[in-house]
Amino acid sequence: MDSTILLEYAWVLLVLIGLEGLLAADNAVVMAVMVKHLPKAQQKKALFYGLAGAFVFRFAALFMITLLVNIWQIQALGAAYLLFISAKHIYDQRKGEDHSIEPEATKGSGFWMTVLKIELADIAFAIDSMLAAVALAVTLPHLNLFGLEDIGGINSGQFTVMLAGGLIGVIIMRFAAHKFVQLLEKYPQLETAAFVVVGWVGVKLLVMTLSHEKLGVLPHDFPHSTPWTITFWIVLVGIVVVGALVGLKKNKEIENH
Repeated sequence: MDSTILLEYAWVLLVLIGLEGLLAADNAVVMAVMVKHLPKAQQKKALFYGLAGAFVFRFAALFMITLLVNIWQIQALGAAYLLFISAKHIYDQRKGEDHSIEPEATKGSGFWMTVLKIELADIAFAIDSMLAAVALAVTLPHLNLFGLEDIGGINSGQFTVMLAGGLIGVIIMRFAAHKFVQLLEKYPQLETAAFVVVGWVGVKLLVMTLSHEKLGVLPHDFPHSTPWTITFWIVLVGIVVVGALVGLKKNKEIENH
């Protein structure tokens, strides 16, 4: 086996792990925000179901990617869902509604409805994750592994790289989600900023939808362009920084009173 090809595969896998880690962080923020209202024991269960769903949907999306690439409506639904839950939270908070759910309520439909919401978000992120993986992996030369030429309509070498990147992303998510939950518990004022981040991730999925070749509202390569990537991360970091400053200010005001 050509060592140059192996080095190329290793490099793409390294880049893919970094990319999947960033996407996993987005997914983890969404999960952390969604389970925050549950009692601790149910938070762990909901996160477990969410992580299991993330694994299953990423694996399924990898096999169905040739079909999913052509269905822009799935990406559009994912974008609309994230934008909706973000806007609803901010609207409800402005109205002064209490988002906390009593333990009695979460034992029944509250808990399972939360799990359902997490799984719906997982589907959107799984498609986003696998589309990003395909965009990187298709640049690799074909490599037949395990005596197979293709797996799920994708070259077996490319498939293995995408699967490895996706699985590592889920592992990163496993630790990130718990950390985000702890952070939101320590600084509850960050919850609004977290939901703004969820909405901004929804905007990212919307940009991907509008750049789909069957819509063509935006250039097809725009979601992966340097200007958009830089803009996305500057705005994301800005949301977090502003949210943290506002949260610290509110904490001081509470302490002073």
